[in-house]
This record gives sequence, structure tokens and C-alpha cells, in this order.
Amino acid sequence: MRLKHVKGAEEYIASSEHVVQDYKKHKGCWNEYFGNNNPIHIEIGMGKGQFLMQMAATYPDINYIGIERYSSVLIRAVQKKEELDLPNLTFILIDATEICEVFGEKEIDRIYLNFSDPWPKARHAARRLPSRQFLERFRVILSDDGQIEFKTDNRALFDFAFEEIIPGGFDMVQYTYDLHNNEEMNVGNIMTEYEHKFSALGNKICKYIIRKKICI
Repeated sequence: MRLKHVKGAEEYIASSEHVVQDYKKHKGCWNEYFGNNNPIHIEIGMGKGQFLMQMAATYPDINYIGIERYSSVLIRAVQKKEELDLPNLTFILIDATEICEVFGEKEIDRIYLNFSDPWPKARHAARRLPSRQFLERFRVILSDDGQIEFKTDNRALFDFAFEEIIPGGFDMVQYTYDLHNNEEMNVGNIMTEYEHKFSALGNKICKYIIRKKICI
């Protein structure tokens, strides 16, 4: 993945009040950070933040945390949030492999994976966010009734993700290979930047919702 470097992004993010710098100290007590007992939803690989900011505005009684690994991408979301009043949204700059170091067991109620990097080479399969390796991490931090919502226009990645659900410790709730033409699943759908782009090109959007298995 090639990204254009944004000069000064690291320094900007390190000084921003909208990015949690000492995130590990909040492990297991993120509700204290937000000052309430509302459910906590996270988006992993949040990009420029359009989806998560609209979710936070639409559902003020849910706390949202955006996870992004690239400072040159996260800075765009931070700059957008500075113009908005969204006390229920914050950001963290980390790699997704660190997720269990940031959140406690059963602390998160929902995880969003939107248009994740497909890592097309077979040897990189474990790096894909819907892989069983990541699902096993997500199981730890999800509440007993926790769910994952995954969207992509990449059919090969979606087919791969399907095969990882059971080995990763999850059960299927709903799925579609054409979200925008699925009346039930498209209700209330909030589109991401990539979703706007790819659907405008005529690409069908795939989506699944899976729930954590209590016993495997």
C-alpha cells in the first residue's frame, strides 16, 4: 500500500486532543474515558473517518473509537473532527495487531471493518483483517453478544472472509453480495468514502454481520 507522506502528520497527531496518546492506560476502562456507560463501537482501518463521524453524529448514545495505522491518513480525520462537536468519538494511531493491548476482555460491543486492505498474495493472508488470526483477537475484546460488520467490494476477499468465520470463533448473522440492492440490510446503511467511489463504478458491495460464539 503506497501512501503519500504528509509532512508534519506525526507531530500534528501527537499533539492533538482528538487522538488518545496514552491509550494503553485505558485498557479495560474506556467507559471511564468517555465518562459514561454507553456501548463502545470501534472501526479498524478507519481511513479519513467519514463513516465513523457520521455514525457518531447519528448515534450520540454510542461511543466510537477509530483505529488507523497511518498518520498521513489519520491526520485528515483529525482535521475534519476539529470542525465538529462529537464528544462520543476519538481516535487511536496503532496497528491492528496491538488491539488486545488497548482494549480489555469483552469491552467492545461492535467492530466495523470497512473496505480493508485485501493483501492479495496468499502468503499475506494472516494480515487480512477478516482472517481467523484477527478474528481470534477480536473475540477477546468483544462482549458476549458482540458483532462484527464487514463491507468490501472485493469478492475474492469476501469469499476468503466467509471461510474464516467458523475457524475464527464466530457465527453468521446476515450476509449479502449486493448490499445496495438488499432492502433489509441496506436500511440505515452509512457509506464510507470507498463505498461511494466503488459503487459509483458499478461495483457490488458485499457485507456480512457475524456474532461471537460463546463456546467453540
